[in-house]
Amino acid sequence: MDKYQHFRLETDREGVAWLWLDVAESKVNVLSSEVLKELGQLLTALEANPPKGLSLGSAKPSGFCAGADVREFTKISSRDQALALIGKAHQVFQRLESLPCPTVARIHGHCLGGGLELALACRYRVALDDPKTRLGLPEILLGIHPGFGGSVRLIRTIGAPKAFELMLSGNSLDAPAAARCGLVDYAVPERHLDRACRHLLATQPRPRRPGWVLRLADWALVRPWLAAVLRRQVANRAKPEHYPAPYALIELWRRYGAKEAMFQAEAESVAELLLSETCRNLVRVFFLRERLKGFGRGDEVFHRVHAVGAGVMGGDIAAWCVAQGLSASVQDLSPQRIAPAVQRAYRLFARTFKRRHEEIAARDRLIPDSKGVQLPRAEVVIEAIVENLEAKQALYRQIEPRLGEDALLATNTSSLPLEALAKALKRPERLVGLHFFNPVARMPLVEVVQGERSDPKAVEKACAFVRAIAKLPLPVKSAPGFLVNRVLMPYLMEAMILLEERVPPEAIDRAATEFGMPMGPIHLADTVGLDVCLAVAEILTQALGGQVPELLRAKVADGKLGVKRGEGFYRYRRGQPLTCKRVRSPLPQEAITERLILRLLNECVAVLREKLVEDADLIDAGMVLGTGFAPFRGGPMQYLKQRGIEATRARLEALAQEYGLRFQPDAGWEKLQGVLQ
Repeated sequence: MDKYQHFRLETDREGVAWLWLDVAESKVNVLSSEVLKELGQLLTALEANPPKGLSLGSAKPSGFCAGADVREFTKISSRDQALALIGKAHQVFQRLESLPCPTVARIHGHCLGGGLELALACRYRVALDDPKTRLGLPEILLGIHPGFGGSVRLIRTIGAPKAFELMLSGNSLDAPAAARCGLVDYAVPERHLDRACRHLLATQPRPRRPGWVLRLADWALVRPWLAAVLRRQVANRAKPEHYPAPYALIELWRRYGAKEAMFQAEAESVAELLLSETCRNLVRVFFLRERLKGFGRGDEVFHRVHAVGAGVMGGDIAAWCVAQGLSASVQDLSPQRIAPAVQRAYRLFARTFKRRHEEIAARDRLIPDSKGVQLPRAEVVIEAIVENLEAKQALYRQIEPRLGEDALLATNTSSLPLEALAKALKRPERLVGLHFFNPVARMPLVEVVQGERSDPKAVEKACAFVRAIAKLPLPVKSAPGFLVNRVLMPYLMEAMILLEERVPPEAIDRAATEFGMPMGPIHLADTVGLDVCLAVAEILTQALGGQVPELLRAKVADGKLGVKRGEGFYRYRRGQPLTCKRVRSPLPQEAITERLILRLLNECVAVLREKLVEDADLIDAGMVLGTGFAPFRGGPMQYLKQRGIEATRARLEALAQEYGLRFQPDAGWEKLQGVLQ
């Protein structure tokens, strides 16, 4: 029907209506106010002339629906505005649920957030059995919880325990898992997708509901007990003052259960959360992610990767590439050196692939290659050997003659400038940095480093490769430590200095985690490896000045390198730090936090002044996605704006008087007020 901009409605010979969502001028379907209004108009027509059945699907190859239009969140300035938007969705979804004909959601690709809430308003759901099909309610990652009736309908459909597991984690399910828990009625291959929809509309079985044991969880006498359990579980990951949304969702359910009253309470709760600083900052991080994705847009197609160096980074990079569908070969001095990397890769494949044949296929795409036979065939060659300039240069001289004509040569160096590495190459323009973070499978960011002689087209190709393996590229200029390590190192070094002042490591780490960091700096240093920290610190202090704490040198000299050796600043058992008797700190927690965070902020200002990245937003993107810097604060530069530029600078000057030049405000503070408007 021409009068609809975002939908297409077709009725077949059997009287079944096929409604296709196809949001205009968008690669993905999102539920904007305009789309919801148009859906309401369609429902008016369907209510007046009901078909025998209605199938709701997507005309987009990318998927069913990615959820609400997050851009509209940024325009909401009052509770009434928020309630009006949410109320419109509630009304439309209620009308869809109440249609006088059976309805089925025909799901493929992503079906997330408001998209899944839309599908839950249908009587039935059929999902395409394909790895790209994902169903979930990730609103919690934006600082809110489901607000279009999804929390009530999900609990009614699969029971409170599984529903909260999904909603509180933000995780998604593939089609078979969704079918097993009752979220969808069928998970079928593409050739059966329409047939399954027709079958449900024709036979009209009773809608999926949880068994009586799961329904018990929604009883008024059981809810308070289960709610207390859920709150304790959430408290292990997120503090209520930092992330209020999960606690608000649990409390809603405790009070109302999955009853009609919870619909309105859900809407009012989300309206409040949308105005919170946490939500605004997490939405900001969402758009920072989208910006990084934009750097990797390109037509390049990648098939083969060759990693030189089978250590933790090289081996895990190759394994990740294989898990994303590429073939990867791993080279090192001997098969024995490669074997541990293969073992780690097999564990990753076992976690990643649910079907045995997919896991076996992935194993076949990972090629141990001690002789480097596969190197000439690779489109991307990633060097990940020891962090030593001479060793890397010697390797480049050896492998450059064997590289494919259009192959990209990338180094995973964490601190060495590309200009020095490129001196060993006859074609330095093909060298870029691809700095992955450990653990590779969990950290989303990759710094794409451009040296003075790097070809811009090589940098674009590197960004496209990073997106092809489902990571986020952050373009940075070549400089010691690049962005993330450059900013993180003063923070870690200040933690070491605090240790030298006899502040207990537990007090230092507690100050950081109370601020919102995912891990304290002492535990982080132990996890990275104190030898790695020392090597990077030596390079950065040599280039930028400063001193390496003697305590760090002493630990490395004693062989106490952190988690990998079972002892660093903490002692470890099975990778977990052993708890020690709590020792009183000579400094209050606020003073510890201030010293740690202000050194980090000062280095961010220096990085911005030196233009290592394009702007302050990219500093925030790098630090949130590369280090886990308190996402609810929106990034260090956003936190600096909220804290106050002049007040922060004045505090740095006071700390410099007390503790020395390491707190001296960088010259970039002079012009910062205009830059961060």
